[in-house]
Amino acid sequence: MEFILASGSPRRRQLLEQIGLRDFTVRPTDADESLPAGIHPGEAVERLSARKGMAARLQAGPEALILAADTVVALDGAILGKPGGREEAVSMLTALSGRTHQVYTGVTLIRGEEILTEHEVTAVTFRPLAAAEIDAYVQSGEPMDKAGAYGIQGLGALLAERLEGDYFNVMGMPLCRLGRMLARFGLDLLAGSPLEETT
Repeated sequence: MEFILASGSPRRRQLLEQIGLRDFTVRPTDADESLPAGIHPGEAVERLSARKGMAARLQAGPEALILAADTVVALDGAILGKPGGREEAVSMLTALSGRTHQVYTGVTLIRGEEILTEHEVTAVTFRPLAAAEIDAYVQSGEPMDKAGAYGIQGLGALLAERLEGDYFNVMGMPLCRLGRMLARFGLDLLAGSPLEETT
């Protein structure tokens, strides 16, 4: 069975490999990522992950299993995307300083006509950040391609003092939820070599 990851994120590839999924094809999509104003973050990530999965399905075989995901950061219910530049990154990090925000990841699995979409949410609390610390972090370049202007798997780990929920969700793939979802498609990741066993 062909397994397709509809994402170009190196972090998601690494996380799949971490749980024993190594025989998969990476196939990023250019699905529409526009959203209506005021949409709930959970609904947003479910909608976007489903769009990415459906876009990948157009180029996949009928028996392929497709995995797509989308992650956003939300503060007071407002979605923070990737910063458009240095000033926006500083503004986002300043807003997150000393406060608790939420990270949402939508996950979609598609095989044939069967579609399953769910989302996970993790609360992340930043310690109070000095302006010089924010400037130094932005200067590192790490915030520029990440939702909410930080990466928990890098230097951003120095900013977060507490997490409530799935740590891997903050990296872009809630592994515990993914495992349960894959089980509904007949893939038991604890059994070892799940893709080989289902071919």
